Parts: sequence; C-alpha cells; structure tokens
Amino acid sequence: MRYRRLGRSGLRVSEVGFGAWQFSGDAWGEVRAEEAERTVEKALELGVNFFDTAQVYGRGRSEELLGEILRKLGATDEVVIATKIPGERLAYHDVKRATELSLRRLRKDAIDLYQIHWPSIWNHVPISETMKAMEELVEAGLVRYIGLSNFPPCLAEQAQQSLKKHEIVSNQLRYNVLEREVEKEYLPYLRERGMSLIAWSPLAKGALTGKYTPENLPSFQDVRANDPLFHPENFREAWRIVQLLKEIGEKYGKTPGQVALNWLLRDPLVIPIPGAKNPRQVEENVGASGWTLSEEDWRRITEASSTIRINRVLW
Repeated sequence: MRYRRLGRSGLRVSEVGFGAWQFSGDAWGEVRAEEAERTVEKALELGVNFFDTAQVYGRGRSEELLGEILRKLGATDEVVIATKIPGERLAYHDVKRATELSLRRLRKDAIDLYQIHWPSIWNHVPISETMKAMEELVEAGLVRYIGLSNFPPCLAEQAQQSLKKHEIVSNQLRYNVLEREVEKEYLPYLRERGMSLIAWSPLAKGALTGKYTPENLPSFQDVRANDPLFHPENFREAWRIVQLLKEIGEKYGKTPGQVALNWLLRDPLVIPIPGAKNPRQVEENVGASGWTLSEEDWRRITEASSTIRINRVLW
C-alpha cells in the first residue's frame, strides 16, 4: 500500500481508503457485525489506515460499529478516522452536541478529520457560525483537522475565510471515471488550495466493477434503486467504459474496478474511499494501489470517458 499526505495536514493516509457507508445496515442492505469485523481486519492487514464514516449512516450505526471493531482489534489509535456532520446539524450548539455523540460512538478522544457533509441548504445556518464551532473543537483538541464534503468552490472558500487560524484540508466529492464533473471547477480550486479530494463513489456504486451488464441489471433494494447511472439508457453508455477497463486490466492482471481506481490515483490530490462488505472486496480495492497505468492507457480511459453523458432527466 502506498500512502499520501491528506491536504496540508500532518496526516499520511493510505492512498486507497475504506468507506464505511455499508455499515449503516440500511442503505446497502443488512450487515452482520462478524463479517464487518473480518472486513476491517483484512483492510488493516493490507495496510489501509484511512476509514471514513458519517453520522447519517444508519443514524450513527456505522460510526458505532466501526468504532467497536477498531477497539476490539486494538487499532483505534493506529488509524485515521474521518466522519461527517450533516447539513441539518450546523447550528453552533448542534455542532458541539453532534461531536460529543460521534466521539462516544467512535470510542475516540478526538476525531482525526471532521467533515461537514453538505451545506446548510434547508436550515440556512450561516457558514461562519458553523466554522466558529468547528474551530473551537480543534482548539479544544476534540478535532484534529477540518474537512468539507459536497461543497462547491464558492462555499468552500467562504468556509475557509470564516476560519481564523486553521485550514480546511479536504473536500469529499463524487468522482469516478464515469462522473467527472468535479474536474471543471472543483478540482482546480482544490489544487490551488492544496486540499485533497476524497473521492466518494469511486467505483460508481459498483457500476465500474464489471459485475453488472446492460442485460444483467439486478433489481436493487438499496441506494442504487433510483440512481440514474443504473437506468438501462445510461448503463449502456457506462458499459462501453467498463469494457475498456476490462481490456486494459488484462494487460496488468487487474480487474476493471482496480483499473478505475488506479485511474483516479494518477492525481496525487485524490484519495478514493471505496466501500467493502467482505474481505474479498477489500483485497480487490487494495489491488488498485502499488502500480501505475501507462500514460497511453490512462489517456485512452480519459478520452473515452469524456464522451460519456449521463442523462438524469428520466421522467
């Protein structure tokens, strides 16, 4: 496993992290604690030290399960744990209360990376109020570094300007071979600021793994049920890229998913956090690290995927 610096922080994290949304027990189907433990144990064994969760994942269930497993494995202080506070909890007093509950569930004295999950788009809390609370948490030693998630550059800059002493080190955004919109405005801003892009859905919720085909799209009972990417019209477009990933992967002895993740790793600012429900999936995700696509193959993927158009107006 290779490692890279998280933004301008003092943290060095595995270049392939571990997304724990699946530990919610609802969004991705049922999860058994025993299987979750084996999955995290395999990740640690393979060098993964960066784990990402959120308060809204199962109403705290993901945080709780992840914290319990890491404590049991004796790894709580050896890893970097990132969690997120949702946009509905950004009032000053709510930030403080939510942080206490996260620390309790994670069994941590401090949150390594505390991210604002999305802006306060419904409750209209000023970002300056939220960032005041976040900065006080850092000063109190309850949070080590501040991050954002799903923040456009204009709001990210406003959030940064609201801080007096500390820098925002990352922005967690949807980014994968099929969904590259962040490259237009978000990525240039992050590069200018020296912030990491933590890529959520780096495998496009499984669309890039090669597991599914246009003729074999299961009836999802999870968060993919209403995802436009899995609509037959769009998946036919996606399938062209999956076939290319498979072709290129055969040259390296890699799967389509590993090629898709490695394509992201070309940029040192990007840290993908694919999820895994079992040890086998962890092994596949980690197999994206430790090698590099040739310039020609990286460019072939880049050029082919730039022609993909995901139609989100389906009704």
